[in-house]
Amino acid sequence: MMYFAHEMSRAALMPIRMLTGAQSKLLRHPLSPLSRLPGARSIASAYGVFGDLTRRYPKPAFNLHTTICDGEQVGVSEAIVKRKPFAQLKHFERSVERPDDPKLLIVAPLSGHFASLLRGTVEAMLPEHDVYITDWRDACQVPLSAGDFGLDDYIDYVIDFIDHLGPDTHVLAVCQPVVPVLAATAIMAEDGHPATPRSLALMSGPIDGRVDPTTPCELATKHKLAWFKRNLVHPVPAPYPGAMRKVYPGFLQLAGFMNMNLDRHIGAYRGLFKSFRDKKTDKITRHREFYNEYLAVMDLPATYYLDTIQRVFQEFHLARGCFRHRGRLVNPAAIHNTALMTIEGEKDDISSPGQTRAAQDLCVNIPESRRLHHLQPGVGHYGVFNGSQWRESISPRLRDFIRAA
Repeated sequence: MMYFAHEMSRAALMPIRMLTGAQSKLLRHPLSPLSRLPGARSIASAYGVFGDLTRRYPKPAFNLHTTICDGEQVGVSEAIVKRKPFAQLKHFERSVERPDDPKLLIVAPLSGHFASLLRGTVEAMLPEHDVYITDWRDACQVPLSAGDFGLDDYIDYVIDFIDHLGPDTHVLAVCQPVVPVLAATAIMAEDGHPATPRSLALMSGPIDGRVDPTTPCELATKHKLAWFKRNLVHPVPAPYPGAMRKVYPGFLQLAGFMNMNLDRHIGAYRGLFKSFRDKKTDKITRHREFYNEYLAVMDLPATYYLDTIQRVFQEFHLARGCFRHRGRLVNPAAIHNTALMTIEGEKDDISSPGQTRAAQDLCVNIPESRRLHHLQPGVGHYGVFNGSQWRESISPRLRDFIRAA
């Protein structure tokens, strides 16, 4: 009922949004006599903020049309090279042939935001790598006939995508997928799979959520699994293609994201009001560029969400050595020939330092010469894979690691 009520409230707000949008234009237009009324600019600014807060935010595009290779600008186009019900494998094709560049699969998190959240990650790796990314689908768009999707299915997808790319593939897992990607690599290594990753980089994820637990980790252990199922899982309403599929809705995830840094977000929208009022279009643009991405969220399949809560955040299966994939015990010690890099941010409030590094202790048979851990000073969770610190400090080390592998 909560999902249905949310959709009804959105529909009810639509006429109000249209009305306030029209009034905002009248109060701003230089030829309108209303624009000369006292307080008109402030009222128009309030209408503008209201419009931004209540509109739908669609799946963002990557908009990576060019990159720089050997000092020259080259074109970039997107191509879907493999489609599956809950994800597709996207390739960023450069307009130049560079056969010696390492093949890199970026496994994006399935944790609320779309894969485009890693735009900066892709952009930094494109000049020297042949980049692919997992583009997860919004669960409300997947019909019930496509079947269910759980954590085991996630691992199957990762193995299938790596197999499709073939030998000598390097893999970067960002945030949530560090657990299923490490599990997939261990399974492939134990099976002697020819496409077992040449290198594996795990970035800011919960390999062992018991290490210095953050707010999300504490929330997971504070409640029993039945609480999450009862309060956070809801059926998708019509007319979405995935009607009646049980999901963890994107709007509930967004509420959680916002509450973690509520004062910061309130301050950002106060700043937006002032920018509207003072006609500072550059600040309005910067605000919208960030929030167009941040406020675009997708539904997660309920089985996958509950599996992750239980096995990763409540019972810590991988860290405790009891993680199973379709009944088979996953053994990270089986990884011998894959180089391992773990990356963390000093001020990460989602996956605190030490949670990702725990992978180094699990992969005991990787030679020391093929291991690397990097802790980036002064950055939080998003700064690990986006922004200036990522571009200037972290990605160069990652590129060197991949080349060395």
